[in-house]
Amino acid sequence: MFINQETLNNYESRYRATFINSLAGVKQVLLIGTISEDGDENLAIFNSLIHIGANPPLWGFICRPDTVKRDTLNNIMSTKAYTINYVGTDNFEKAHQTSAKYPKEVSEFAACGLNPSYHKTSIAPFVSEAVIKIAMKFEEKIDLVINSTVLIIGSIQHIEIDETIISSDGFVHLEKANTLACAGLDAYYETKLINRLSYAKTDQCPKKL
Repeated sequence: MFINQETLNNYESRYRATFINSLAGVKQVLLIGTISEDGDENLAIFNSLIHIGANPPLWGFICRPDTVKRDTLNNIMSTKAYTINYVGTDNFEKAHQTSAKYPKEVSEFAACGLNPSYHKTSIAPFVSEAVIKIAMKFEEKIDLVINSTVLIIGSIQHIEIDETIISSDGFVHLEKANTLACAGLDAYYETKLINRLSYAKTDQCPKKL
């Protein structure tokens, strides 16, 4: 089967979105917690986490065009704070439900059966049920002209994680925490490690770690 750009353009819009989105593969599920200046809590699901760098520790994620109401984006721009939460596979239905278009004054935490929690290092709410909780500080907003999406870059402020899933070399075994992954807009996955390999060199084959 050969699909060129003309064929893609002729697909029905929802079919095309589902096809392209799922073709990008399995990604980490993020629940991003924010709060408005008026105190309205917001929680939204994303799957576009981008590792920007480790020193300083920077992550990015993509927001869709802000031509319509985007509470997550608006809250981050006004408060400069947000949280990234990894939930377990047992919460996939609740995580999915956060994508519903609730009014600004309705908390997705309450509406979707999840609980907010707070830490003194961030004004933004965490997900109490999350197996990994990360406080983020807004650093930079990059407008992508090609499709009007927005890249938000933030710095990691603190991480709450079970130390038993961290290897001696710093590798985080997300599969041990049963973190939720997804593909496209509605397909959810468990993660399973195949193996880790040694640093690739031209003069030798990689070894299993």
